[in-house]
Amino acid sequence: MKPIHDTWLVIPLYNEEQVIGDVIRAALPTFEHIVCIDDGSTDKSGQAALNAGATVITHPINLGQGAALQTGFDYLTKYTDARYAVTFDADGQHRVSDAVAMRERALADDLAIIYGSRFLEGQVDISPLKRLVLKTAAMVTRWQTGLHLTDAHNGLRLLRMDAVKRIYLRQSRMAHASEIVNELARTRLPWAEMPVHIDYTDYSRAKGQSLLNSVNILVDLILG
Repeated sequence: MKPIHDTWLVIPLYNEEQVIGDVIRAALPTFEHIVCIDDGSTDKSGQAALNAGATVITHPINLGQGAALQTGFDYLTKYTDARYAVTFDADGQHRVSDAVAMRERALADDLAIIYGSRFLEGQVDISPLKRLVLKTAAMVTRWQTGLHLTDAHNGLRLLRMDAVKRIYLRQSRMAHASEIVNELARTRLPWAEMPVHIDYTDYSRAKGQSLLNSVNILVDLILG
């Protein structure tokens, strides 16, 4: 496949020095443009991303994933001629091939927004607690927005730039995942949901992200 020039990967980055270089090097042959937002990391994540070939923007303090994504969106809007943005996790759980499929679908069907879902195909290797929380989040999102999503808190999304320009994220923690869906729903731009794969690695499991994210999502749903 020829390198893709019109689509930027936007990667929020916080203390992922161990894996971010591999994530970027795996993606660069396909997506030539990657911007990482180093959100106040206390390790050398930003330097590792820069060494691997990404553009790096640094937050001097940790502001949260929502703020990191917004910084990335602002950069694309102001300084690039990107056609699409793909939000992509830093820990190696997302697949480049899924991002490619999203772009192809957006081009073929003239879509502005594509949400990734881990529940559209087959079984997902997650705990019963996390499955319950994610299903509850999707139900709440459906009630709030009218969008019938199966996986409202999936971090892999493709946004056409007209969608990017119509949203502004203010929430931190996991609340930004609900906020971005709410903001995109208000644009009334054409959208779809596509199956994607989440590769739960030994590294991500060791960090305990699955349980922590479940708790954060639950807290945000209650407070929201």
